[in-house]
Amino acid sequence: MRKVTLLLITLWWATEMALAQYTNITNLPTVYIETFDGRGISSKTEYKYCRLHYVDEEGQVSHYDSVSIRGRGNSTWSMSKKPYRIKFNTKEKFLGKGYAKAKKWTLLANAADKTMMRNALTSALGKFTSLKFNPAAKFVDMVLNGSYVGTYQISDQVDVRPHRVNITEQDYPLEADADVSGGYLLEVDGFHDGNCFYTTRSKTPVRIHYPDEDEIAVSQNRYIRNYINEFEAVLESSDFDNPETGYRAYVDSASLIDWYICTEVSANIDGFYSTYFYKDQNDPKFYWGPLWDYDIAYNNDQRVWSEQWLSTTAYSLMADIAYSGSKRWVNRMWEDSWFQHSVYQRYHQLLQAGLVDYMQRQVDSLQTLLYQSQELNYERWGISRKMYHEMVLYSTYDEYVDDLRTFVTEHCAFLDDAFAGRKPVEPTPPFTPEDMYYHIVNVRTEKAIDDSGDGVVQYTDDRSRESEDWYFRAADSGYMIINRASGKALTDPTVGEVGPDVNVGTQLTTATPDPVDQRQQWLLQPQGTDGYYNLENVYSQHIANLNGGSYDDGAIILSYTNDSRNATSQNRLWFIQPNEPLPPDVAGIKSSVPDAYALAYDPINSLLHFASGTPEALTFKVRVTNIGGATVGTFRADEAFPMSVHPAGVYIVTWMAGGKLHSVKFSKKK
Repeated sequence: MRKVTLLLITLWWATEMALAQYTNITNLPTVYIETFDGRGISSKTEYKYCRLHYVDEEGQVSHYDSVSIRGRGNSTWSMSKKPYRIKFNTKEKFLGKGYAKAKKWTLLANAADKTMMRNALTSALGKFTSLKFNPAAKFVDMVLNGSYVGTYQISDQVDVRPHRVNITEQDYPLEADADVSGGYLLEVDGFHDGNCFYTTRSKTPVRIHYPDEDEIAVSQNRYIRNYINEFEAVLESSDFDNPETGYRAYVDSASLIDWYICTEVSANIDGFYSTYFYKDQNDPKFYWGPLWDYDIAYNNDQRVWSEQWLSTTAYSLMADIAYSGSKRWVNRMWEDSWFQHSVYQRYHQLLQAGLVDYMQRQVDSLQTLLYQSQELNYERWGISRKMYHEMVLYSTYDEYVDDLRTFVTEHCAFLDDAFAGRKPVEPTPPFTPEDMYYHIVNVRTEKAIDDSGDGVVQYTDDRSRESEDWYFRAADSGYMIINRASGKALTDPTVGEVGPDVNVGTQLTTATPDPVDQRQQWLLQPQGTDGYYNLENVYSQHIANLNGGSYDDGAIILSYTNDSRNATSQNRLWFIQPNEPLPPDVAGIKSSVPDAYALAYDPINSLLHFASGTPEALTFKVRVTNIGGATVGTFRADEAFPMSVHPAGVYIVTWMAGGKLHSVKFSKKK
């Protein structure tokens, strides 16, 4: 028994002594990698076994045995400071809560980027937009076989799983009757690696990353290739800009616009050469992203000068000068006025939300985080040594960071004018609702109108929050705006005398929908050229206004003054953004229109009335005016209106149905 105890004590002491050698070098965590054969990593195709020891910020050590490591990258693998891929035996929460549980992770060297922060900055940029997956950016010091090799970034492998590209994972092996509509992880890949094919029309190289090359079935391969070719054929057709049958039927508009804007903001010369996108099961849309491989972005590639005769990308659009790939698709989209307006409008929205300040804060934070580690890194690799295609070389780290800061400010200012130059200056069009749930988002705060139960307020825009979903239903003089969660209609409860500037300041509320209550009827008044609208109440003639321009969740929405500031006061300006289609059991715009109906006049009984095969849909209000414009009466379309008490003459009958105003003239003889 004593021998066993001594053996255990000896093993414990040996373990403690082994643990003691793994400590942090700087303020960053440290990764120690020890290959089993004691030699370096010379292949980017063949893994070799190693042990990995991870020391976190608190000095706690995690040990992983029988890990595999190999090189990775294309041009980056040729650099002296090399990137790697590691693979665990089992799925690991390597970076902890909120990150993926996966076998494969990358160790990015960021050798071409003297700031070492461009990939991390782009990941933060993606988070600022609507992009769902943004690769991890955990910086570490790395020691390989006892030798310090520099500052590295632990990041995700771009693959399909929760916290990465979270789409449907198809069964393997595939059943004969399996649904092969998704998911697929794809890349326009200029390197033509892996399971790559060329599109029929433009010969664009597209790589199928998932399902894996050695697992994908013939039926899956055939389906996704045909679907991409179908998308490209529609994009290049004469009717490509049709919102229902053109290319927009194949793309998720939010991720497309944000991915493109991120490509331009970062000035990624390879943004079209390597473009990730994906498709989920039972979803016709392609989604764009994640953003990947941005170390030569932000004006960090001298080839732009040598090939394009430009000294900087600060004053260039990537749609004009970037390397080919998906650029042909993007430039075709630029011919669509919807794309032009959407890019311009969304970019303004991001600017107003503080995009430039946000990016500068990220740069500041990353500079502070990396400062100790970069000193050791450049003692090892040299701060002014040319590694790849750097545009400039400096003698200090701070100069590289300042150069990046300057570029962000100048380029974002340039894009404001560049997008405006590509976008036709046209007034905001009249709003025509579809059978969709919409978010009504304030221009100043980027927050959405919410039916909180305590009156109508703003709340952080969240596409999964049903109390922020609203749909439109036609009424006689405007639209009813009905909340998804409560089923109630947006209402102006102002009491007493009303008028554009009379008795203002009442908080908006919601009430049980009533198509003849003008307090529930709203006009959406277009403003300017940026896709902004005022919400004008038909009864009070007031405008929906964010109280005080507050950024707080729960700030109330008021019935407020209607005057010349409607076009300039951001408190009164709103984006109307589609979220998702209405379910079949919800009556929206289209379902509120009778299948077929007609206005008729019965001269014998002097009655105006409507006839329809679906009389239950005749719920709109009808107004009758004389030739001088004076109202002589109103009635619901499922009722009859007596004209016997009115003199002979010409009358005008008007009503709104299906979001459109209709007008008919008729003559009463006697």
